[in-house]
Amino acid sequence: MSRPDPAGVAHISTTLGLPEWVAYLEQVLATKGLAMVLWVVGGILLSRFIRWIADRYEGRVDRKFQHSDAIVRTEDAKHRRALVDVVAWSLIVIISIIVFLQVMSLMGISTSSLVGPTAVIGAALGFGAQRVVQDVLAGFFVVAERQYGYGDLVCLQVGSAATAEGPVEDVTLRVTKLRTSDGEMITVPNGQVVKVNNLSREWARSVVDVPVPADADVGRATDVLREVGKDFFDDPAWHKLMLSAPEPLGVTGMELDSVTIRMVARTLPGKQFEIGRALRVRIVQGLANNGIITTSAPVSPNGNRDAHA
Repeated sequence: MSRPDPAGVAHISTTLGLPEWVAYLEQVLATKGLAMVLWVVGGILLSRFIRWIADRYEGRVDRKFQHSDAIVRTEDAKHRRALVDVVAWSLIVIISIIVFLQVMSLMGISTSSLVGPTAVIGAALGFGAQRVVQDVLAGFFVVAERQYGYGDLVCLQVGSAATAEGPVEDVTLRVTKLRTSDGEMITVPNGQVVKVNNLSREWARSVVDVPVPADADVGRATDVLREVGKDFFDDPAWHKLMLSAPEPLGVTGMELDSVTIRMVARTLPGKQFEIGRALRVRIVQGLANNGIITTSAPVSPNGNRDAHA
């Protein structure tokens, strides 16, 4: 880095008795300060423009879905939404690096002189930022493999035991943000996700376990459940959310005073819980109309909730 020749030039820093490097910085700002400001401001404006384009695209996709007849988002739309966020974030990082290098060049600092310090800093970051690199790599594969996207209902296993469940609010290369049923926002580092359970991919399955008294006629109860499933599927309010009529699979559990009959229905992705709640009401009414009273439900293997398959 060359130093300015102060001969014939009156620097304020020299007059004030400040160090030589302050005079050099003063000269750089006086001669190349405008160029540096333009690079910085240009980088900020370009980054904000990229973010604006990404937000406009997301808003257009949301409006298109809200004004369409589609009940759920397509897999391609969810993937593109996540991909736009990742591309925008990557471009902003690249722009920041370019602006930084240009400012260094205008200040007379050769990039080759930064090789040594950069190597040391890189080694330090390699030890201290391993988790960040792990998160970014994991996020890349989440987007590339279409494991989940914006709007998907997922259950993520974080670490060995903790879980996070809810619709995906945002996906970046480093983190995934979920909104729980209580309205809480959960931010999960992508590198900490051990298992992904996507509850809204292509199709889902609503599972309802129906406990009936052990002394009831199981065959008659099964016939009633089959009729309930057919009537439920023919209901226009629910037909559009389902891919097949609810069908009893038979007896899946036996207790001392009850027998469990399982009903299963294929639904649109993310609609299995809504279908399960409405179907339970119809089942209780249908069995009661035929003189069969349901008993206390035992805990099913999936925690007595609708499962995805």
